[in-house]
Amino acid sequence: MTTKLAIFDCDGTLVDSQANICRAMEMAFAAEGLGHPDHHRVRRIVGLSLVEAMRVMLPDAEAGFHVVLADHYKNAFHELRGNGTLQHEPLYDGLLEVLDRLDQQGWKLAVATGKSDRGLDLCLTHHGIKQRFVSLQTADRHPSKPHPSMIFQALADAGARPEAAVMIGDTSYDMAMGVAANVRAIGVDWGYHDASELQTAGADSIAYTMDELFDHIARHPA
Repeated sequence: MTTKLAIFDCDGTLVDSQANICRAMEMAFAAEGLGHPDHHRVRRIVGLSLVEAMRVMLPDAEAGFHVVLADHYKNAFHELRGNGTLQHEPLYDGLLEVLDRLDQQGWKLAVATGKSDRGLDLCLTHHGIKQRFVSLQTADRHPSKPHPSMIFQALADAGARPEAAVMIGDTSYDMAMGVAANVRAIGVDWGYHDASELQTAGADSIAYTMDELFDHIARHPA
């Protein structure tokens, strides 16, 4: 029997985490005396690894400074978590039902995210869904999206072939990663990049509702 694998991005696809991301970026910039970062620009780098995200935010800064800012960002998350001010990152409405329906149809599930191992574990554990996924791939152990390394590992973990897998995400980085791994890419419009950007980056289809998302995944030829 063919192993079918649905690989999900996390931030902007499974959960709405923009409030925490924007707050941590503000704290990282403030630690170096930089001005308030534009929230629209911050949302656009969601999904990239931290150093790459800082490079996009401040392209004229030196590489070493990007590393410093990335460390400040990680420290900001630890501080927010430690003082109890980290905001709840809600699952998007209807997401659990999609996971249930995929499980009923025999799909294996995985995550490929720019989050850290710790951040992903806390998020999925909080929502009680960690056990649903056979593979959890993060920026801690892979190059930044759109490099396909995370997808390759998820495929290996699940025992799935690229033609029997789909990558689901909300950013152009997710779509480009799917294309690079020869995996069909499905964009969702409730995240941080516009549908037109997802299509340009290689999305096979765009889901505007959870029902559409399930339909796009389920019609996979596998």
